[in-house]
Amino acid sequence: MSHADASVLIEDRSLEEKFDPEMRFRPLRFGTAWLVAGLLFALSMFHYYTAGFGLLRETTHRGIHMAFVLGLIFLVFAARKSDQDKVAPSQWWRPGGISLLDWTLAAAAAMASLYVPSIFHELAFRVGNPTTTDVVMGTILIVVLLEAVRRSVGWPLPFIAIMVMLYAYFGPTMPGILKHPGASWSNIVNHLYLTSQGIYGIALGVVATYVFHYVLFGVLATRVGLGKLFIDLASCVAGRYAGGPAKVSIFGSALFGMISGSSIANTVTVGSLTIPAMIRMGYPRHFAAAVESTASTGGQITPPIMGAAAFLMVEFLNVSYQTVILAAIVPALMHFFGVFMQVHFEAKRSGMRGMSAEELPHAMTVLREGWQSVMPLAVLLIVLFSGFTPYLAAFWGITACVLIGTVRVPLVTMGFLAAIAGAIAAGLLTKLVFIVPVFAIVCGLMIYTWLQSEAGKAKMIELADAFVVGAKYAIGVGAAAATVGIIVGIVTLTGVGFKISFIVTSFATQIAQTLGDFMPVWLFDLKSMTLFFTLVMTAVVCILLGCGVPTTANYIIMVTVAAPALGLLGVAPIVAHFFVFYYGVLADITPPVALAAYAGASMAGADPFKTGNTAFRLGLGKALVPFVFVYGPAMLIVTPEFTWPSFLMIVSSCMVGIVLLSAAFTGYALGALRTWERWLAGLAALPIIAPDGTMTAIGLALASPVIVSQLLKARVRQAAVAA
Repeated sequence: MSHADASVLIEDRSLEEKFDPEMRFRPLRFGTAWLVAGLLFALSMFHYYTAGFGLLRETTHRGIHMAFVLGLIFLVFAARKSDQDKVAPSQWWRPGGISLLDWTLAAAAAMASLYVPSIFHELAFRVGNPTTTDVVMGTILIVVLLEAVRRSVGWPLPFIAIMVMLYAYFGPTMPGILKHPGASWSNIVNHLYLTSQGIYGIALGVVATYVFHYVLFGVLATRVGLGKLFIDLASCVAGRYAGGPAKVSIFGSALFGMISGSSIANTVTVGSLTIPAMIRMGYPRHFAAAVESTASTGGQITPPIMGAAAFLMVEFLNVSYQTVILAAIVPALMHFFGVFMQVHFEAKRSGMRGMSAEELPHAMTVLREGWQSVMPLAVLLIVLFSGFTPYLAAFWGITACVLIGTVRVPLVTMGFLAAIAGAIAAGLLTKLVFIVPVFAIVCGLMIYTWLQSEAGKAKMIELADAFVVGAKYAIGVGAAAATVGIIVGIVTLTGVGFKISFIVTSFATQIAQTLGDFMPVWLFDLKSMTLFFTLVMTAVVCILLGCGVPTTANYIIMVTVAAPALGLLGVAPIVAHFFVFYYGVLADITPPVALAAYAGASMAGADPFKTGNTAFRLGLGKALVPFVFVYGPAMLIVTPEFTWPSFLMIVSSCMVGIVLLSAAFTGYALGALRTWERWLAGLAALPIIAPDGTMTAIGLALASPVIVSQLLKARVRQAAVAA
């Protein structure tokens, strides 16, 4: 890595830490910093090793993961924000610059996390009849977990967890339909601590089994040059056209999103190159930041690495990860298409030029120098789509990253890829007879590179740092997942999820009945209107909840509470899960807490709130797409409703609607739009997007005056140019 690349990396990381609460680590004294780095490295190596050589027993694996995560949080996150940005002196009550209280909490968190795995053989006799020690240890874990997630994520999530526990305890005093028999503290701890329905449930299991590995893979793949390759390729493809840097931002964010499930990481990494270029080209600063942040939120919905929610979907729905990937492809494309059209119209309206040949990289040079960086992603996808587990695919992808980071020799790269393909064909990929020799060869190459020169040592230090940073990215989401386990556990203990679903659907039905008198029956029946208002309420709650809760936690909470409501109205489970997932992601660009937009605004020197508003407008295509695939599930490909005619009709009508909506917001298409044309285009877009032949025809009829007017303007302009 060059000095320039290193400085950019340091700046990007500082921006991530500024805007992502899960990355705001306090500065540590030298000795403590090495201890924390060693623990982070050990956490990464634990997951890397178990992914390839075999997972531990479920409860043990989750317990070890949580012990590391919670213990580290108390070492790297200060109790108060005022102490988060300064190095504390080392004193007897603050050894290593960390207070005795934090050391005690870290030890208590590790002890309480490992207690359940230690009594695993007796657990079957303890569930439902916890001992005093069980209750004490469970209480300790709940308390330290809430404090850990408060430090790493913020107040909203632990506040929600406390509220639901109070609801479980005071059930008999609740009003109306929310009333239930209640549960003693012993029963609450038993359910949350000793069963797999609470803290040690699916959410923690998915993070410990899948998410950690893919976060680590994304960091390593970026370090070996895959992120830079994607950005350079995006420049080659889109840079020469009108408003080039903005379109590079979209293509680059889409490609980078394939290896990064974090909106903020995507924004600061791709934006470090594209935002300054957009500003130089003449884009307003807030618009440049908004383009990058909006495109970057698409990273969380772009296969194959879509963040934690995609892996949770696998577990909740009991489907393969390949199914989730296939379902996500078209909606992700619609998101980027919507941003692209608004950027294109904005560039045409403002007369923005493309990038000159001197400003663009040469495609052949980019591919010749960076093609080996693609190998880790190719290995991951080959293993994944060969039917193996996602964590095994991540293991081989990480191994490929280490190999490329150690030695960039084309013959070695192609040999490794051939070895993987051969092992899959021979059925040896999961066998130690194949894993051990490959692992030994990679380790041998690392040792040789370290001993060879100072440059070799620098490579190895860079790889080790990537393992440390990968663990840093994962500890916040690990604590959040465990805390969401409390919420899910209370929902299963009290049955409140179905009660809330009943309340939501009943309220939506009342609204539909009230408005039904004013709507033609042939256009809107009661059931479709009830579904529509249920979707609207669910979307609003997802966005509001996402303002203070991480995407993963938002998804789990809304799936637990809202998905049953959609299921009651006939929405397929995978469609309901994708709906709440997409709206949870939208919160990253929705003011007042639009973290990705604020990160982009900081890089551009723009007004954060103005940037957030513009980003939300640019992302409205993404806001409409979930409604499309609810009413037209064929868009997700994997649903029973899929047929090629219905799929093509839904996708094409959605694209036409997005184009009209983009023109309405921008005020430009083939030429400038007058006020009435903008309103009519926006109004026509909504029925066109609806995957229904009648509605599409109504929308096209509404849009026809705008289309004719724009075609006439284009003809007049062409005639003027020809003259």
